[in-house]
Amino acid sequence: MTATASVEDFASDLRQAAETASAWPFEEARKIIERLKRKPKDEVLFETGYGPSGLPHIGTFGEVARTTMVRHAFRVLTDDRIPTRLICFSDDMDGMRKIPENVPSRAFLEPYLQMPLTSVPDPWGGEYASFGDHNNAMLRRFLDTFGFDYEFASATEYYKAGKLDAVLLRAAERYDDIMQVMLPTLGEERQATYSPFLPISPSSGRVLYVPLKEVNAKAGTITFDDDDGTETTLPVTGGHVKLQWKPDFGARWAALGVDFEMFGKDHQTNAPIYDRICEILGGEAPEHYVYELFLDEIGQKISKSKGNGLTIDEWLTYASPESLALYMFQSPRSAKKLHFDVIPKAVDEYYNFLARYPVQDVKNKLGNPVWHIHAGNPPVEELPLTFGLLLKLASASNAEDKEVLWRFIGRYAPGVTAQTSPTLDKLAGYAVRYFIDRVKPRRAFRLPDEVEADALRRLDAALAALDGSDRDAIQNAVLDVARPVPRYQDAKRKGPDGGPGVSFAWFSALYELLLGESEGPRFGTFVAAYGIPETRALIARALSGELAKGAA
Repeated sequence: MTATASVEDFASDLRQAAETASAWPFEEARKIIERLKRKPKDEVLFETGYGPSGLPHIGTFGEVARTTMVRHAFRVLTDDRIPTRLICFSDDMDGMRKIPENVPSRAFLEPYLQMPLTSVPDPWGGEYASFGDHNNAMLRRFLDTFGFDYEFASATEYYKAGKLDAVLLRAAERYDDIMQVMLPTLGEERQATYSPFLPISPSSGRVLYVPLKEVNAKAGTITFDDDDGTETTLPVTGGHVKLQWKPDFGARWAALGVDFEMFGKDHQTNAPIYDRICEILGGEAPEHYVYELFLDEIGQKISKSKGNGLTIDEWLTYASPESLALYMFQSPRSAKKLHFDVIPKAVDEYYNFLARYPVQDVKNKLGNPVWHIHAGNPPVEELPLTFGLLLKLASASNAEDKEVLWRFIGRYAPGVTAQTSPTLDKLAGYAVRYFIDRVKPRRAFRLPDEVEADALRRLDAALAALDGSDRDAIQNAVLDVARPVPRYQDAKRKGPDGGPGVSFAWFSALYELLLGESEGPRFGTFVAAYGIPETRALIARALSGELAKGAA
């Protein structure tokens, strides 16, 4: 069989497996295909939204990454026969309702409250034309850093350039229909003043939330009292008005012909409103995907104003973008805690999935997250150590730089260097930073009790009798020390002689006593990497009380 034939066979197998693949991006992609059967189109448009009242954040990454995964699944299912586009739409014509905490001078922005974000001056030195333009530039830089394939769209540019004029005129014509959708969703007081159109005041430049005196569908105008009390008439076109955010959702879908958009669960109750307004304005509501919101470590919803969560920069300080993409891929419809402690697990899970990929059949490849993270072309990586093990080595050695870790790596995996494994070198750097910032301040060593002290002394003797760094021999020695100790026996687990196995309490005790933590990798692997002499020295420090005293 020729190489070309082999590639063609794999492509054929891939298409067939994709038809029934259960990964959620394929499920969403198949919905888009069914949509096209009802209403054929020359291209499929994916959209994500961004509110530039603040800088791009981890949720922004999640929306674009997840949408990109669905887009790629669609392209595979359709053999890339139908062109696709991804628009990242910035709602930068929204009024600035409050002044962000992170600007250089809050007083500087006070006069610009309620003005469109692209009419508010740039508070960071004037490099950009406006506050909105600054945050838009940060969004594009943010997305470009991750290599996303997208088109940027500015609401201000779309409104002012007339790209939304047709749908705005239609909104004036069908004003009563829109109001029939919106009014039942509002309280009595707001019903009296509500309008889907928000005029931009000619006198103050502010986005006005005022009742309308008249909507002239034939002329395409609205009449209202301006900030200065003057009765004013403006066209709904050309950027003189914008739509309230709920009607704006549906109007944008209708104007652009959006086929797919995902949003957080906080939008779920409003989705039927967006859909109905899109239909009123002559469009077909896109396929939706509603994802769960993130929680902090105590289970509270993450809030930008509270700052109770992780920023994108914080994640990337300690781990790669791929590990974050994995976290976004897994169970988007389940509430997940997003805090520092999830990072090490995400890193190791990513490399575990990557290691499995080459030996999987086509069906399982399509269910492997790395296929979606890397658009069907995952890299080949073989790492001799896990990130979790690197963290424990950093903790045991109090590493201040990654060169300390490389001394252990070189012993554990002879021939592996920073040059031959740049990925491992990056992981070593991440591990040291995570240890210094997140582990070291929280370590809690304790003194061993009598049972633990006796077990540690016997472990020290067992390690002294070993020759070399065979991780399995070390692990067996560690288990043998614990087997006769009633505290560490587990009747649910069987030992080699048919008696009780060793409970996890033994390993928790080892990590608490020697590393000041309650969890860790396989202990035999840790000792093999850290070194038997070094581990025995650690045991001596635990027995003498030095470790616990240092923590105190």
